[in-house]
Amino acid sequence: MINRFHLRILTPIFAALLLTACAQNFTETFDQGIALSPSDPATDKDGQPEATQAAFAQFHDIPIPGNAKMNMDRTLILGEKEAWIGRLVIDSRTAQAKLFDFFKHRTAQFGWQEITSVRSATSVLSYSKDNRIMTIQIQSHRFVGTEVDITMSPKGAPTAPPVTNASFPDDTLTKTDKTVINPASLRPVEIR
Repeated sequence: MINRFHLRILTPIFAALLLTACAQNFTETFDQGIALSPSDPATDKDGQPEATQAAFAQFHDIPIPGNAKMNMDRTLILGEKEAWIGRLVIDSRTAQAKLFDFFKHRTAQFGWQEITSVRSATSVLSYSKDNRIMTIQIQSHRFVGTEVDITMSPKGAPTAPPVTNASFPDDTLTKTDKTVINPASLRPVEIR
């Protein structure tokens, strides 16, 4: 007969065994590597091309990892083909480090030039192509999987450097030409 003492000892051991079995199952199921982008489909075990995921069929200019799902609640796309801008959010069961390596190596194959990359808790990769800038943020979910947030925006036009007082001698400016800004009158801006 099992008494309370035995139950207190056996319950954590059983829970640990159950979690270990689940973790091994996730690893065996989802950690098989990353397939090529749906825009460049991978082949199955018979050498036949795998079907393109319908949700990602419009994205011919960026790599999309295989077995990814589009997060429709957080995705906002404007435009089409190679002129789209907006945010594409992808959920994947692949580890964050593997997704970082996937995007780091595959994005250049689509004609993008890397601007910068940072591998951290939230990894960030930035790319430039023609008149667009792409930023890829990769962050692990709390329990299982990874979220990839791809932001595509138009490249800004170069701006002229600001004119400073050093460009103009003080004797050419009158006191009425100078604008003084009181820092106390400025409001903070909230960025979301």
